[in-house]
Amino acid sequence: MLKQQLQQKLQIKLSPQQLQLIRLLELPSIELEERIKHELEDNPALEEGSSSAETFDSDAEENINENSNPSENADTDLSLGDYLNEDDIPDYKLREMDERAEQKEEIPFAAGESLNEHLLQQLGLRDLPEKEVNIAKYIIGNIDDDGYLRRDLSAIADDLIFLAGQEVNETEIERVLKIIQDFEPAGIGARNLQECLLIQLERKEQTPEIVMATNIIKNYFDEFTRKHYEKISRGLQIEEKQLKAVIHEITALNPKPGNGWSSTLVSTMTQVVPDFIVEANNGELTLSINSRDIPELRISKEYSNMFKDYSANKANRTPEMRDAIQFVKQKLDSAQWFIDAIKQRNETLQRTMAAIIELQREFFLTGDESSLKPMILKDVAEKTGYDISTISRVSNSKYVQTNYGIYPLKYFFSESMQTHTGEEISAHEIRKIMKEHIEAEDKHKPLTDEELTSILKENGYVIARRTVAKYREQLGIPIARLRKSI
Repeated sequence: MLKQQLQQKLQIKLSPQQLQLIRLLELPSIELEERIKHELEDNPALEEGSSSAETFDSDAEENINENSNPSENADTDLSLGDYLNEDDIPDYKLREMDERAEQKEEIPFAAGESLNEHLLQQLGLRDLPEKEVNIAKYIIGNIDDDGYLRRDLSAIADDLIFLAGQEVNETEIERVLKIIQDFEPAGIGARNLQECLLIQLERKEQTPEIVMATNIIKNYFDEFTRKHYEKISRGLQIEEKQLKAVIHEITALNPKPGNGWSSTLVSTMTQVVPDFIVEANNGELTLSINSRDIPELRISKEYSNMFKDYSANKANRTPEMRDAIQFVKQKLDSAQWFIDAIKQRNETLQRTMAAIIELQREFFLTGDESSLKPMILKDVAEKTGYDISTISRVSNSKYVQTNYGIYPLKYFFSESMQTHTGEEISAHEIRKIMKEHIEAEDKHKPLTDEELTSILKENGYVIARRTVAKYREQLGIPIARLRKSI
């Protein structure tokens, strides 16, 4: 049954300009540089150069005769709202918004030979039938960055049938996989860690330690991964000294054989460029935004003059001229907005970082982690007058260079803990104390979470065991059993 209803709703709708400003605010320096280059390519009214007094007034009056019929002769004001609003966005803006939302421009980089290329090169040295070569190429294409083949052979067989039209069975794929597992680096093409370690042990000289290591990985793999060394020692009836030598051989193996080839790409893509620079000198702190590779922007004088000339020539105005005026005005408006948005972004970043420095002044002066104070997004928002969501966007993916190293902004945010005297301290201090005790522990009898909790309480830090476990995981430290050594 259909019926009509009248509803009243209150909605907050962001304009395209606001959405673009939010995206600019989230970008770190290296991505902002690419974003500016993209805008310079798209908009001819925007150019590099020191800023001048030349600006474009988007509200300047520009009357265009839309209809030559005298009875309907009405001048129309070409304001920004005529072509840039939520319901009628120009095509070039729609394309820009969609492209930026869906994909990011790739940054070119120089890298060495990839793992895939290295394996294909070795495949070319083998004299194999065409069918096996095709199978091998497909297997190599499915090997991940760690060097593992994590797909089932049955799934690969199905893919080869449906995608390549090549009917193969799992036995044939297994045979080709064994050939690939003979390639360098040792352990490549393994389907799990156990197989990876066994492949590497088979390549080594079969000394008594290597033979024993192979036996452990084959028959005591679960005990080995859980560091149940007593069970292994009893099962193999060997002394602790001999077991220690065997374990040393196993731990010297490479659990991720593909890592050596991905390191160039990873190091390139994870290169950190600081967004802020904070320098401490004689008890004074100086803050600057890192804009070394970010060009200054200005309105193109040529486009601005072109718009003035078009606007002044009202006598000979035609529909084609009107379209030209609208196009030029769109580009000038867009360029002016982008310049203003970059300025607003810098101002927001400057104020936010200044508030963080004020709250964590002692750390920026000394670099002492224990001097970090408890600080949450709300604290910075109250100092700057911005919304918490704005502070979150500013602190995301941003880094600051100090006299003591480069830190992510998120590093300075931490929850507060209380000592037995009621004094508030940062969780950073708790983690630092935990790390120091774990590094100094007896590796034959590592500290459990309960023991760490007791140590912290003895030092006056009131903390629960589950919180200790959480902080240990944040430090990337495994549980006591997995830290044990023989």
